[in-house]
Amino acid sequence: MPGYKPSIYNLTQEQLIEWAIENGEKKFRATQIWDWLYRKRVQSFDEMTNISKDFIAKLDENFCINPLKQRIVQESKDGTVKYLFELPDGMLIETVLMRQHYGLSVCVTTQVGCNIGCTFCASGLIPKQRDLVSGEIVAQIMLVQKYFDERGQGERVSHIVVMGIGEPLDNYNNVMNFLHVVNDDKGLAIGARHITVSTSGLAHKIKDFANEGVQVNLAVSLHAPNNDLRSNIMRINRSFPLEKLFEAIEYYIATTNRRVTFEYIMLNEVNDHVENAQELADLTKKIRKLSYINLIPYNPVSEHDQYSRSTKERTAAFYDVLKKNGVNCVVRQEHGTDIDAACGQLRSNTMKADRRKAVVEAAGR
Repeated sequence: MPGYKPSIYNLTQEQLIEWAIENGEKKFRATQIWDWLYRKRVQSFDEMTNISKDFIAKLDENFCINPLKQRIVQESKDGTVKYLFELPDGMLIETVLMRQHYGLSVCVTTQVGCNIGCTFCASGLIPKQRDLVSGEIVAQIMLVQKYFDERGQGERVSHIVVMGIGEPLDNYNNVMNFLHVVNDDKGLAIGARHITVSTSGLAHKIKDFANEGVQVNLAVSLHAPNNDLRSNIMRINRSFPLEKLFEAIEYYIATTNRRVTFEYIMLNEVNDHVENAQELADLTKKIRKLSYINLIPYNPVSEHDQYSRSTKERTAAFYDVLKKNGVNCVVRQEHGTDIDAACGQLRSNTMKADRRKAVVEAAGR
């Protein structure tokens, strides 16, 4: 792209120090820049008043700060905020801010589009076009924090879930770099235990993640308790069936001694039978003490009208079976039901509107 400069958010503090030294500066200059970026949260290099003009010019020559443009903000009655951001190449991504009883939690996107092929999901309506670089993921957090900084109420992003559009472990290196940036105790200082990375089940990458030695939480999008059903609604299961997936999960638990959360979207008369609940309890029995199940109300997507949300009665019966089997589980609280709630829905709807507008404009010429 003409004039493209990478975001300085791509760099961890160690990488920034290395770059500064290579460019004739002392280590402490890099730590000053880091403080300007993540504690003072400036949006231009010119605001860095204790950095020399010559070095400011060098920074500006090599980097931008924030690579994203805000296109749309939707705010729900329950305080959920959904953002549509435009990347430097014009592609669109979504980010969601959720108000929880424990603080402000941001759900970030890691890829443009998704190739996992879940048949119920709005994210997969548009195939994966590229990975986000780490600075584009960091920038999502920074722009959400800026939204609250400008309100002047002292609110701070305290939790992160890496569960937006795309498969995080398919963009492994950029996601790991992102985690090191946001977790840095001299920057945003978001605790590792306040960060959750979700995967649809890339078994080999779960093992890699186990070996990283980080305290970040792991969530697995399960959504079905047997291979036939899971392969039918999640294409990834054909490559990584439940046997391979649970071998990797058991390796993760044995290596880290950390709990795994299972995400289970409740699809009416698809995966919400009481027999499915018993299968799920049996499937997770071996790791019951270090696992947790989130039952998630489904946000309908017009393009996937074969699916609907489980009724409260079916969800309650499913939940009861799990509890009777001693499973740690909860029905997840809903957020943003009065806006484009499903992951990928705002992006998909905006792209449709942009295409319609282009067609109308072309017809008028």
